[in-house]
Amino acid sequence: MEIDGRSYDLEVHEPEDGSYLVFADTRVYECRVNASPGSRETFTVNIGRHSYQVTIIDPKRLRSVQSSGRHHHGSAEIVASMPGKVVRVLVEIGAKVQADSGIVVVEAMKMQNEMKSPRAGVVVSLGVSPGATVNAGDVLAVVE
Repeated sequence: MEIDGRSYDLEVHEPEDGSYLVFADTRVYECRVNASPGSRETFTVNIGRHSYQVTIIDPKRLRSVQSSGRHHHGSAEIVASMPGKVVRVLVEIGAKVQADSGIVVVEAMKMQNEMKSPRAGVVVSLGVSPGATVNAGDVLAVVE
């Protein structure tokens, strides 16, 4: 790990819940972690006399928020969450869809996953057809 331009070899031990010992080269730091009230993602981390607010961000959640219809303007891309094969396309270009309407069914690891529209709108683009192989992150359709 690099801190302030200096590289450290870190080792972490958890002697009790919420308490950690961090070994950075020849130094030892006691670290206490407490969940912030009402949040499963924000924590207060105390190291010595210093206190830090830390927010855990899940990259998968970021991708889904970025492609969701939380903003009521522009377009929403429906993307493949994992590699697979397109089994069915449930809509046509120009179709009006509601939020959570099925758009494309992708089979991955012997399971069929229905990719849904994150918002109401009109399908303006379909990037796949039945039988197509897709990779994680490929745009399957666009809803405006």
